[in-house]
Amino acid sequence: MSGKKNSRQDAEQQLAALQHQLVLLQQAMSRQQRGAVVVLEGPDAAGKGGIIRRLGWCLDPRWLHVWPTNAPNEPERTQHWLQRFWQRVPQQGHWAVFDRSWYGRVLVERVEQLATPEVWLRAYDQINAFEQTLQQEGFVLVKIWLDISAETQLKRFTERYQDPAKQWKLTAEDIRNRARWEDYVLARDEMFTRTSTRHAPWQLIDANDKDQARLAVFQLLQQEFSKNLSMTPPLLPAAVTTFFAGTSPHSDASDHNA
Repeated sequence: MSGKKNSRQDAEQQLAALQHQLVLLQQAMSRQQRGAVVVLEGPDAAGKGGIIRRLGWCLDPRWLHVWPTNAPNEPERTQHWLQRFWQRVPQQGHWAVFDRSWYGRVLVERVEQLATPEVWLRAYDQINAFEQTLQQEGFVLVKIWLDISAETQLKRFTERYQDPAKQWKLTAEDIRNRARWEDYVLARDEMFTRTSTRHAPWQLIDANDKDQARLAVFQLLQQEFSKNLSMTPPLLPAAVTTFFAGTSPHSDASDHNA
């Protein structure tokens, strides 16, 4: 038990260091007007919420937008199916994290027969074009699949069911989706084949261990966001450097107001 506790403490310390690095990356990307889009997909109980919380705890919320994706509402059903995602693309210098995404069309809508084969088959090319456009406009796109086994999912469902504080996380949809596990695996594999492109590859993370999955995701984000990014801070205004050039370490405000 002690070894497991120490392992978790080590993971938390590593995560804290990565969180600090992401803060610096967020600041640098904001200064250089570079936006980011992060897609988090995976089975129910894969750990998407826990990762998003840890991003929210460390990043500046003024430049971070989190979008949970549910079934489209009535007005959205009358629009082009990608329109609601276009409307959530962040402005340059900001980050958007999608808790599930446009991939619902080729996953849940396919498996649950909410879209015809003609509709979800043509969605692959539409998705690739959408993502290519984002990258052409300068956005950093990171697509993450959090992978867990059916056994891990059942264990986490059971823990939620037995914890009154977490029971609300379980839905009838979770149970329904689990009953079609193999159908979702088939849809996922075809999704990887059709939409993991050279410029927008899927990043598969083993999420059976939550602590290690969080570390892997943060390491991946640090790696992707730091590409072609200058971390050199901007020059300070002359008035600031002049002010502090005449300030000794032991002086206080009264020295300057005398």
